[in-house]
Amino acid sequence: MALGSRAASWWARLLSPGPGVAPRGPPAWLAAGLAACRRPYSSGGKEKIDMSTYPVESIRNFSIIAHVDHGKSTLADRLLEITGTIAKTDRNKQVLDKLQVERERGITVKAQSASLFYNHKGVNYLLNLIDTPGHVDFNYEVSRSLSACQGVILVVDANEGIQAQTVANFYLAFEAQLAIIPVINKIDLKNADPERVEKQIEKLFDIPANECIRISAKQGTNIEKVLEKVIEKIPPPSFNTTDPLKALVFDSTFDHYRGVIANIALFGGEIEKGHKIVSAHTKKRYEVNEVGILTPNEQPTDKLYAGQVGYLIAGMKEVTEAQIGDTLFMHKQPVEPLPGFKSAKPMVFAGMYPVDQTEYNNLKSALERLTLNDSSVTVHRDSSLALGAGWRLGFLGLLHMEVFNQRLEQEYNMSVILTAPTVPYKAILSSAKLIKEYGKAEITIINPAQFPDKLSVSEYLEPTVLGTIVTPQEYIGKIIVLCQDRRAVQKDMLYIDEHRVMLKYLFPLNEIVVDFYDALKSLSSGYASDKAYATGKFLCERLKDAIPRQLFEIAIQAAIGKKIIARETLKAYRKNVVAKCYGGDITRRMKLLKRQAEGKKLMRKIGNVEVPRDAFIRVLKRQPDK
Repeated sequence: MALGSRAASWWARLLSPGPGVAPRGPPAWLAAGLAACRRPYSSGGKEKIDMSTYPVESIRNFSIIAHVDHGKSTLADRLLEITGTIAKTDRNKQVLDKLQVERERGITVKAQSASLFYNHKGVNYLLNLIDTPGHVDFNYEVSRSLSACQGVILVVDANEGIQAQTVANFYLAFEAQLAIIPVINKIDLKNADPERVEKQIEKLFDIPANECIRISAKQGTNIEKVLEKVIEKIPPPSFNTTDPLKALVFDSTFDHYRGVIANIALFGGEIEKGHKIVSAHTKKRYEVNEVGILTPNEQPTDKLYAGQVGYLIAGMKEVTEAQIGDTLFMHKQPVEPLPGFKSAKPMVFAGMYPVDQTEYNNLKSALERLTLNDSSVTVHRDSSLALGAGWRLGFLGLLHMEVFNQRLEQEYNMSVILTAPTVPYKAILSSAKLIKEYGKAEITIINPAQFPDKLSVSEYLEPTVLGTIVTPQEYIGKIIVLCQDRRAVQKDMLYIDEHRVMLKYLFPLNEIVVDFYDALKSLSSGYASDKAYATGKFLCERLKDAIPRQLFEIAIQAAIGKKIIARETLKAYRKNVVAKCYGGDITRRMKLLKRQAEGKKLMRKIGNVEVPRDAFIRVLKRQPDK
């Protein structure tokens, strides 16, 4: 940057023709070069917005929530267009979905915010919109986003009607005591039935049908009505700029040039460049370098005021410095920290290892930066005799695990080995020796290799989840059979209209974490009841195919504790030692065979089996036909 400015001043002096004559600028090739040299993430040159013109009473903070694929991101695109935040073009699809994985999969993974400016009845309003994910695995993102809002738009597909995540997200907003605006989307579809969906909303959520807004986000129908309803029904934030600064960090990202960029919601006071702030979590002090809003790109402002949502850059260089749920306050003006968020509870665990151990430190750095952006992932150091040093990661679900792995590859160019997913278990220890070793009687097991022997355990506990299934009534019988095969206990059954039924079951998490959704879609009857023996035999067969044959016989066994439940034998290579015998006494042949057998026996005692690393990968991968 310094080189560019020096070059520009040098050309200005060189080309100055003297007094009284207009100076010439640098040639076009140099001007273009200097422009290209500017840092791509620099905010310099952007016109700053005066946020003081938007008092608290003209601010509305809201989220869009829905089941997956009900049209949240499309509605967000239309809201951005109609408020003039982005230009109206045919290319506006998933504007707020910035990650490559989101665009490839067509889903929202990260909650994204944008500030919209809208004039209603002669009054200028600042509308802070947060587009949230719809899949259950990213429920934590939704709950975090709602903490910065006073209301939500609940989107329901006019064709599909209310689905499982619609119910879950409604209750998240309801428990947070937020204003709820029901919107029925996709009314332009051929099979759309908005009347039926209005009845469902009224029956399940006790919201009058006349409060529902029928829209088509794709065609832009009735989008203005949604904005008007947001202004009329959602209350402004009840905060004051005269109070001491109190800012909630509800999200954060890492930038290689500027460090941590924290998304903040101001619950009091104001903040500007040069302010000295303190983190309630780390107690570290920082100087604010930049504040601004997202439109949806970063737009610097002179100040941010109470009730507003924006971003902050304060020289946080370490990924651990911006904790989600942290409270920022002014130096020498301490405040009571905000409640923050409940810690995310990981429900699926998997081992992660670098393909090449020389990439260990690079993968460690990538994990630290990605977990800053996705704080719901838990990370513990782990090691494997076969795969080397690595980590045991906890995820909110299987899709969450797949997306995290895909982001590692796309954003950090890291290739990893990811083991088969497992769920955590608890064990109540009966052995005094183990209780002394662990320091407590109840332990949590996240790695199958650390499972204690059943003789030392009085009771095992497994995680359970309350699952909601919304289905057409003709599939009830098959779905009940499927749930019973997965050891589920029925808790409730409710007809939400004449065609659809909502079932609630208590499931063991291990039964549904991997393939329940696929089984539900195909309405198959699930696995056989005796899974341990079948799984053990299947793994032994896979290992037998994956391990190279040796000069001695290898026994491959699957065990539960000390009990062997399955076995496969990998036959040895064998030299034909009697090939040189042409007739003669049989004792000569027997002697040669006996010597060979003794040699094989000795080799079994001292021989080592080198298992290729890809053998473990092939065994751990779940095949759909198995």
